[in-house]
Amino acid sequence: MSLLLDISSGLCLLIGCFLCLSGGVGILRFPDFYTRMHAVSVTDTLGAGLVLLGLMLQTPDGLVLIKLILILIFTLFINPSASHALAKAALHNGLSPKEGRRADKGGNTSSKL
Repeated sequence: MSLLLDISSGLCLLIGCFLCLSGGVGILRFPDFYTRMHAVSVTDTLGAGLVLLGLMLQTPDGLVLIKLILILIFTLFINPSASHALAKAALHNGLSPKEGRRADKGGNTSSKL
C-alpha cells in the first residue's frame, strides 16, 4: 500500500510540475494578453491542484492534511476568479484581443481577411 501511495504521489507531483512549467512556456510563446492569461490560469490551477494532491498523499499528519485541503479549496476558487477579473479589467481598459486566426464552424482554422 505504501508503494502505491508513493507512486501515485510521485505521479501527481510530476504531472503537476509539468503543467506549471507548460504554463510558464505559454507566457513566453502566446501572442497576446488573453491567450497568455488563459494558458497560465488553466495550467496553474490544475498544476497546483495536482501538486497539492501529491503532497496530501505523502503527509501522515492530519493537521497538515487539513491545511493542504484548505489551500486546495482556496486555489480552486481564487485562480479562476482572479483570471476572470484580470480579463474583464483588461477589456474594460481597452486592451483588445490580437487579430489573427480564428476557427470556423467546422473547427478548421483560417486566416482572417
